[in-house]
Amino acid sequence: MICCQWYGQSENVTRQFLRKEGNTKIMERITGTVSRGLRAPIIKQGDDLKQIVVDTVLKAQEQQELTVRDRDILALTESILARAQGNYCSVDDIAADVAEKFGDATVGVIFPILSRNRFSIALKGFARGAKKMVIQLSYPSDEVGNHLVDMDALDDAGIDPYTDVLTEEAFVEKFGRPLHTFTGVDYVSYYKELVEAENCEVQIIFANKPTAVLEYTDCVLNCDIHTRVRTKRLLLKNGAKKVFGMDEIMRASVNGSGFNDQYGLLGSNKATEETLKLFPVNCREFVESVQQMILEKTGKHIEVMVYGDGAFKDPVGKIWELADPVVSPGYTDGLEGTPNELKLKYLADNQYAELTGEELKQAIKKSITEKDAQLKGKMASEGTTPRRLTDLIGSLADLTSGSGDKGTPFVYVQGYFDNYTD
Repeated sequence: MICCQWYGQSENVTRQFLRKEGNTKIMERITGTVSRGLRAPIIKQGDDLKQIVVDTVLKAQEQQELTVRDRDILALTESILARAQGNYCSVDDIAADVAEKFGDATVGVIFPILSRNRFSIALKGFARGAKKMVIQLSYPSDEVGNHLVDMDALDDAGIDPYTDVLTEEAFVEKFGRPLHTFTGVDYVSYYKELVEAENCEVQIIFANKPTAVLEYTDCVLNCDIHTRVRTKRLLLKNGAKKVFGMDEIMRASVNGSGFNDQYGLLGSNKATEETLKLFPVNCREFVESVQQMILEKTGKHIEVMVYGDGAFKDPVGKIWELADPVVSPGYTDGLEGTPNELKLKYLADNQYAELTGEELKQAIKKSITEKDAQLKGKMASEGTTPRRLTDLIGSLADLTSGSGDKGTPFVYVQGYFDNYTD
């Protein structure tokens, strides 16, 4: 028996077949994990997002597009939560925070990522709050894999990116003004022009050692995301007088603005030419409330999470997607931890190499049923994905919802915690 249902623009085919066991016919399930994007209305500041999320799930169930079950996962984008919260700040707000922290000092802005969406408006605020700036770009790529120049070109030019510091003039002489593979933007010129438009003097250098900027200024705003703690430590150890990370800008409200008391400007996105949407706040309270509301409406205990960028790397563009400080800024308790799974092909090729057919199937099921509560270090788990559940599920949700016009900021995942025995 084959049943077909449409979910948005993708087709999910569920097949089941009958297996005889004695005189009893047992329905055996074929599908495993299913991820569905759920369409939602356009969310505006002040909307009751909790109710909208719950209503969307219940409506999908009423229309028989899904059936809510225990241990299902409901994920929603960080962007839509921040929008409902009205968690925005302006370029002027950023400028005021930077001016308060650095005064009239030349500000070294180091390791920014190359992104109009992620960084340009923040840079505009930094420039508006400073009089002079030195931008230190990492090369051949930024932290998340956006390339300024190909590594082979560095080899041909005899440049060692681990030690060599290049001025803008030296970089242009050797490599010209390369354009980003996907966006077609010359980020060096773009960032320079953006800063100068704010009447801020700017100098650009290329270096991968954090301390290279100290030859130009001892006041630094480090803009790296996942290496920010190490960068700050090295700068302070080597004589920097003032060091603030992007996670320390807009940690508190400026003139009534939004803020993020944990991540500051990290995780922010361009909203308009003068405003940024910040990473959402109070995520834990939000997901627990939605979880409770679903339980009250359906009697089912599901897990809920807020997700941003997934954590995966594009093999062609070489971009590592994760420009947010974390994949999930908030999730319910059932999503804590890492997978504890056996590798089926390992069992089939080693422990049960002599078995086939139903005998092999039952032996593997028995191994799964009797597996240790902690398989870390065991050969039978070799090759399973060593990542946190929230990173894996957030990446799945990010790929499902996309970042364009699909209109599915809610993702409903079923069967994620199932295994071969279910």
